[in-house]
Amino acid sequence: MAGKAVSKSSVQSVGCLIGRVPKVKPHGDVSYSQQISRILNKNCVECHRSGEIGPFPLTNYKEVVGWAEMIREVVQARRMPPWLAAPSAGKFSNDCRLSAADRDQIHTWVANGAPEGDPRQLPEPPHFVTGWRIPNPDVVYYISDTPVKVPAEGVIEYKHFVIDPGFKEDKWIKAAEARAGNPAVVHHHVAYFIPPGVDREQAQGAQIVNQIAVCTPGTPPFRHAETVAQRIPAGAKIVFQVHYTSNGTPQEDRSYLGLVFADPKTVKQELRSEMVADFRFQIPPGAANHKVEAVQVIQRDSLMVNLLPHMHVRGKSFRFELEHADGRRETLLDVPHYDFNWQLRYDLARPIVLRKGSKIRAYASFDNSPENPINPDPTKAVHFGEQTWEEMMVGIFQTIELPGNPEKTEKLSQK
Repeated sequence: MAGKAVSKSSVQSVGCLIGRVPKVKPHGDVSYSQQISRILNKNCVECHRSGEIGPFPLTNYKEVVGWAEMIREVVQARRMPPWLAAPSAGKFSNDCRLSAADRDQIHTWVANGAPEGDPRQLPEPPHFVTGWRIPNPDVVYYISDTPVKVPAEGVIEYKHFVIDPGFKEDKWIKAAEARAGNPAVVHHHVAYFIPPGVDREQAQGAQIVNQIAVCTPGTPPFRHAETVAQRIPAGAKIVFQVHYTSNGTPQEDRSYLGLVFADPKTVKQELRSEMVADFRFQIPPGAANHKVEAVQVIQRDSLMVNLLPHMHVRGKSFRFELEHADGRRETLLDVPHYDFNWQLRYDLARPIVLRKGSKIRAYASFDNSPENPINPDPTKAVHFGEQTWEEMMVGIFQTIELPGNPEKTEKLSQK
C-alpha cells in the first residue's frame, strides 16, 4: 500500500492442515472399519479420547473423518505419534512410531476420500479405566481438600502442597499417574516423597530422585514390570510441586495422584531414580548452539531401565552416553530435535548393565538466538531456574539395583 516492494512475498503458516470435507468420492479397499480404526486404536486412542491430552477424540468414524487431511499431514511429517529419539541409537519398548505400512494405509485412505467401509468389520474398542491411563488406582491423593485459587494474571511461583498419606509401613508402587485437575492453568506438576523427619526445604533434588509421577505434556504414567516397584518408606510425606500459568480469568484447581500398590511378596527389584545434570551453566545472549555437558559416576552395579531428558524452551538437542569402566562409549539416547511440548520418557527395550565406576554423560545444546521462535528473550543470558523462561539441563534415568554376581546381572539384563 506504501508503494514499496514486499520483502517477503509468502510465509509458511504455523499450525496443522484443516480439511473438513473429503475432496473425492469415498472408494477403495482401505477403509476406516477394516484398517484405519485398528491403527488408531493401537497408536492414537490412548491420548485421543475424552478427558485425555489429545485435543479431539478419534474413537469412531464421525470423529475421525473430519480430521482425515490433518491426520495424513501429521503422520507423513512424523509429528504424530510424538517420538523424538533418533533411530540410530537405542531401542525402546514404548517406541510409538508408525510403521511405513501404517503410514501408507493412512495416506491411501485419505487419498481415496476416507471411506467408512462396513461397520460390522470394526474391531473391539480398546478398554481404558475412565479418567486414568493406569489400572484403577488403589488410592487417590489430591493437592488439597478444597480447590486452590489461581489468579487471572501475573507470574505464579511454583507452589508446594505437602500431604501425609499415613503410611505405617513401606509401600511398594507398581503404577502411578499424576493428573491435572484444571489443565487450563496447570502447566505441569510433580508428585514426589520426602523421607520421615526431613523438611521439604532440606530435600534437595527429591523431586527427581524421589519422584513418584509427573504430569507434563507427553509424559506417560509409570507402569512398572511385574516384579519391579518403587518403595515409599513408612512415615514419608508426599509433596506436589505445581506450576500454574494464569490464563486471564480466575481459576481453581485440585490436581491429584493415583497409586496402584504392589504386593510386597511379588517385588524382586526396587526401582530408583537418578540424574545427570548441570545446575551452574550460563547461556550467552543470542547463542544459537550453546553446549552444556554433565557427568554422573555410577555408584553401584545396576540396570538402567529408562531415560528422560529435560530442558525448557531453548532446549535444542540432548544425548545420553554410557562410558564404560574401560573407556568405551556408547550412545544410549539421541534426541537431535528436542521439543519442550513433549516431555517424553524412553523405556529401554532391554535394560542396560551399569557397572560401578562407569559414567553416564549428558550433552545438551541450547538455542538462545532470535531464530528460535519460542525464545522468550534472546538478548538475555540464561541460567538454571524453574520457570519456563529460565532453563534446565537434567537427564533423568531409572535403575534397578542388582547383587554383585556378574553372571546373574548379565542374565537379568537379557530378560
